[in-house]
Amino acid sequence: MTNPNANPNPPSPVNPNTAPKGNAAIDYTVNGLMLQRGGEELVLEKLDDRFTVTATTKDEVPQLATQVAAEVTKNRLPKMSEFVVNPEDRDAAMKTMRQSDLVQYASHVYQFKDDPASRVYLTNRLTIQFVANLKAEAMAAITKPLGLTQIKAIAGLTNAYVYEVASASENPVKVANALIQRPEVLAAEPNIVVPTQAHYRPKDSQYPKQWHLNHTGGNQLTSGSHVFAEQAWDVTKGSRSIVVAVADDGMDLTHPDFQGIGKIVSPRDFKGKDFLPMPEDADENHGTACAGVAIAEENGVGCVGAAPGCALMPIRTTGYLDDESIEDLFDWIITRKASVVSCSWGPSAVYFPLSLRQKAAITRAATEGRRGKGCVIVFAAGNANRPTDGVIDESGWERDVIKGPTRWLGGFTVHPDVITVSASTSLRTKAAYSNWGPQVSVCAPSNNAPPGVGLSELGYVATPPEVTVYLPGLGIVTTDRTGSDGYDPGNYTPDSGPAAFGGTSSACPLVAGVAALVLSANPRLTAREVRQVLEQSADKIVDQNPDPQFGFKKGTYEEGGRSDWFGYGKVNAQKAVQLAVQKRAVQVLNSGRSFSGIYNTVQAIPDGDAQGLVTSIKLTEAGSIQDITIAVDIDHAYLGDIEIAVIAPSGDRILLQGRTLGIKTKLQTSYGLANTASLRLLLGSASQGNWQLEVIDRIAGDTGKLNWWQVKVSV
Repeated sequence: MTNPNANPNPPSPVNPNTAPKGNAAIDYTVNGLMLQRGGEELVLEKLDDRFTVTATTKDEVPQLATQVAAEVTKNRLPKMSEFVVNPEDRDAAMKTMRQSDLVQYASHVYQFKDDPASRVYLTNRLTIQFVANLKAEAMAAITKPLGLTQIKAIAGLTNAYVYEVASASENPVKVANALIQRPEVLAAEPNIVVPTQAHYRPKDSQYPKQWHLNHTGGNQLTSGSHVFAEQAWDVTKGSRSIVVAVADDGMDLTHPDFQGIGKIVSPRDFKGKDFLPMPEDADENHGTACAGVAIAEENGVGCVGAAPGCALMPIRTTGYLDDESIEDLFDWIITRKASVVSCSWGPSAVYFPLSLRQKAAITRAATEGRRGKGCVIVFAAGNANRPTDGVIDESGWERDVIKGPTRWLGGFTVHPDVITVSASTSLRTKAAYSNWGPQVSVCAPSNNAPPGVGLSELGYVATPPEVTVYLPGLGIVTTDRTGSDGYDPGNYTPDSGPAAFGGTSSACPLVAGVAALVLSANPRLTAREVRQVLEQSADKIVDQNPDPQFGFKKGTYEEGGRSDWFGYGKVNAQKAVQLAVQKRAVQVLNSGRSFSGIYNTVQAIPDGDAQGLVTSIKLTEAGSIQDITIAVDIDHAYLGDIEIAVIAPSGDRILLQGRTLGIKTKLQTSYGLANTASLRLLLGSASQGNWQLEVIDRIAGDTGKLNWWQVKVSV
């Protein structure tokens, strides 16, 4: 029986609308609280041996501690002190403190669920944002019965204010949870205090050499020349649901840094006409290095990519730029649902306008990919130190193969849906080889070297006039073909010498990796919005030095914030991810509608049957999914036999629960974007239609039943 409009009321102690995001039901009135933060709910758990006290003055703290036989920690918390007591004495000690005239506020200390190293301290303040146009009298009618005093308005937010609880014992988390249920309240967040910690730093052996991701200075390293990856990783190291396609020559998929569950998805070899895009020729080293810059796995060995948690779609191209090759490439990217594509190549020609079909293939990927949100397409600007579209008076080429006023056009790099990436150095200067022009979107750190270009008639040659000045700057450490093959006899490229990797070929996948972090933080963004995030958050590096070939200076920013050398600046992963998170908070706040359906007829799960039990819920409301939660209640003698998947109206099957529950017999939980990354694949797809839950008991012997399940979506 299906009733999409019913209010769920299953015979269970947990309502599916408030079920915790985990594998076990929790009574939050006893074990913890739900913390409202950034449009999400986080589970807090009390610590049993400590609490905080906000005294009227700091001088009174020792006296108060003596009253309850507490030890005061050395943690220098803002306006509060942390008391440690025997667990059995905590509640009595807190009661004594709350009754003291010397105490303004006393609170439990919490940790985030499943994070015992965390500490969460509550202040006596909370933020409330009301719906637009709500009058002050209506706000007071809501807040005064809760004992709240308005302290100040919040600049930049409409109808948002800071409030203070009146009682020394009032819990602002509980107050916020009560407020958020009201239709007049858009957000209610307690002001919590969380200790800072050092930014995340991988343990991989080559990581200390990967200056382009993060560094603290050193030989040929200028402050701020990196992309601030560690700070971005504090937010996200990438999600497997975000797939980065690297279209290049062969990639060594046996490399240790390309291993991991779900790391490789939808590989394709267009040159070999199969699905194993491994290098076959001695000089096919480029793709392995580029893929490592973008997504090399964090595994304790080797190097790390900008988005180590994301998946890799390795694509070996034909090596040619005919219409069908480009169409096939971008068709594969669209149909296999790549999120970002990195293209560190261009035409072997001075002037190369795209054909109608090539333009259309890129536009289609940028608009139809990712379920209509668009695939983020990143191209290297090129390494000739020439304009992406412009005229240079050429001379000095061998046999005068190029002479006089010559227009350069990169084709792919001028497409309006492409993010074109130039290169900067470890010294925050322009890389001497990097192409430039008004189409450059951002730059990213790479090596420094003389300009060069590949022309079919001449091979790879330096572009004149000859650069004779010293060009300082470190190379990029990344994955190399394993064994003796590749740029270097080892498995990784060095940061200096002839085997060092670089060029805009390296800057491009670095930006692609940062774009993947942005989408991991906020998968709701369109391709165009990702580009805006990268440009708006970029660092305005400045290079006043003249170009070593032509003498002109293009390293400053014109009106509008653009530089021909650097675009909108050097990509900054930290700022980009933070901006993506801010945009998601606004999106959640402004999201339109939520609706749900429930299947609440108890059904036996076929025992040892690969077909399993399939039940359906029909949602009639149309919209593009912005958030999704699947709640499930199952009893089974041995839940380790069970697999659970949801099948969306689009036909996509998402595995919610593998056979990992072992001897448990009760499953009562919710799967959402926070704990089931694969559900992000449904973002942007249609909500309307038939939703199915598939429950399969893989092993005969133990039996069970589905009590109810629910799908809840926001559009």
